[in-house]
Amino acid sequence: MMRSAMAAAMLGAVVGTGLAGGIVLARAQGPAGAISIDNFTFTPQTLRVKAGTTVTWTNKDDIPHGIASANNAFARSKALDTDDNYSFTFTTPGTYQYFCYVHPHMTGTIVVEAATGSNATQ
Repeated sequence: MMRSAMAAAMLGAVVGTGLAGGIVLARAQGPAGAISIDNFTFTPQTLRVKAGTTVTWTNKDDIPHGIASANNAFARSKALDTDDNYSFTFTTPGTYQYFCYVHPHMTGTIVVEAATGSNATQ
């Protein structure tokens, strides 16, 4: 009986620790519409969101960056200094290419899916 109780307690501790770690990992991924600019890279490189999602780019680099749409689908940002951000709400499904107008080799993609229906995933 004592061994069973000890085994159950140890198993509970292991499962509880694993669940807590999973929660921390989920929070570390950030909000659904968040893009970080760091080390001359957009992260994530491709972001999938539902229509109606506001996407926010945040500059974590020590130098300015600017956000621009490859086909003028949204207004370009002002130059973003460290910790500045720029947001745009995507209302129409489609694929949107963007780049840093200060460093044009920096590129990324936003894929906007229908807000409802069987194809809506995030």
